[in-house]
Amino acid sequence: MVCILGVGLYLSLRTRFVQIRRFPLAIRATLGRMFQKKTAQDGAMTPFQAVCTALAATVGTGNIAGVAGAIAIGGPGAVFWMWVSAVLGMCTKFAEVTLAVHFRERNAQGDYVGGPMYYIKNGLGRRWYWLAVLYSVFGVFTVFGTGNATQVNTITASINTALSSYGLLPADAVTLCRWIIGVAIALILLLVLLGGIKRIGRVTEKLVPFMALLYVVLALGVVILNAGRIPAVLGSIVTGAFSPMAVTGGVVGSFFTSMQKGVARGIFSNEAGLGTGSIAHACADTQEPVRQGLFGIFEVFADTIVICTLTALVILLSGVPVGYGQAAGAELTISGFVATYGNWITIFTAVAMCCFAFSTIIGWGLYGARCVEFLFSSRAIAPFMVVYSLVAILGATADLGLLWSIAETFNGLMSIPNLIALFLLSGTLLRLIRGALDGRHAPKERS
Repeated sequence: MVCILGVGLYLSLRTRFVQIRRFPLAIRATLGRMFQKKTAQDGAMTPFQAVCTALAATVGTGNIAGVAGAIAIGGPGAVFWMWVSAVLGMCTKFAEVTLAVHFRERNAQGDYVGGPMYYIKNGLGRRWYWLAVLYSVFGVFTVFGTGNATQVNTITASINTALSSYGLLPADAVTLCRWIIGVAIALILLLVLLGGIKRIGRVTEKLVPFMALLYVVLALGVVILNAGRIPAVLGSIVTGAFSPMAVTGGVVGSFFTSMQKGVARGIFSNEAGLGTGSIAHACADTQEPVRQGLFGIFEVFADTIVICTLTALVILLSGVPVGYGQAAGAELTISGFVATYGNWITIFTAVAMCCFAFSTIIGWGLYGARCVEFLFSSRAIAPFMVVYSLVAILGATADLGLLWSIAETFNGLMSIPNLIALFLLSGTLLRLIRGALDGRHAPKERS
């Protein structure tokens, strides 16, 4: 956490907070591409498909379950520190995406490949190749847990909860239902992932806007219906950031606990510092690394500032009791929706959770394939995709407590090689920014 914040602050200072200076351009560029009808060349995605694939991996259960856990353990003040991590994370993600597109290469099939392992290899030279290998090894271990098994487990849990709430799932049929869901997800994953980079792009560009819009509309409804409590809730967030005891009744008394939980959850949600999102952006059919980097700014903003904040407001505005100091997950967020809308909303929350989790599985499948390809060759991709899809069955039926802990450990380990590379390549990043955005002959802004 300290390293990720440190590098984020370092890059922000060196770029003169490009994420703030160029934020309006990032929003215009992203929203403008959303409505463009463009076909990418073979072996690539359109720029918007690339950002949707990256968002597919970041916008997931962490936005629902993770935020709830941060508030329960760190108090409302954790939301404030989540915002801080997002502001710095926007610059980190911008740097990752820009460098990934700049240092990418073509594989044997003619597809664009890039990401931390490639900007380490092509940007830092052969003597740093071991660092790229280390990143890829950690990535392969991470995708099975963080990107797949835990997400499938969330899908099965949300479906079972919705069915049980209406008495449609007998207690003795829960295990069978989990097996059926696991096999179904595995088959769907095989169809999507083995279809190649273009099919992944087509699925995510349709799924991500739909799931985000569905969740945002539901959450905004809670905010509007409880608008009278907004000033008090915002006050508790700011006060709790520096004095958690004053808000949580003494249960959360440590300023550092609130800060750690907020920052850690923000990082886990938007993945800024892990470098994973840049793997998807490197597939974009574009010759402008810095302009693709602007998508990274929007990505963190949409994930953390918008969706995570709405989740926090659903919990805090709805007035549901929060067991401060105790672990909490998606059930706390769902209870906030139920308190406002009634029990029928569990159907819609189940749909949202399924979309969030499935999109994350697809995005991380691409990340794992690129790591395997870097370590071995493109011939290893198809066997990896088969194994990755079958892990969905394990995720639907197994107790994932230990697996989740292991996955989070490797998730954190992935950031170390990436942060070293970002620090060492900051000079290259500055030259790219000056040529594309800050130079005297910079291109005109266009959507």
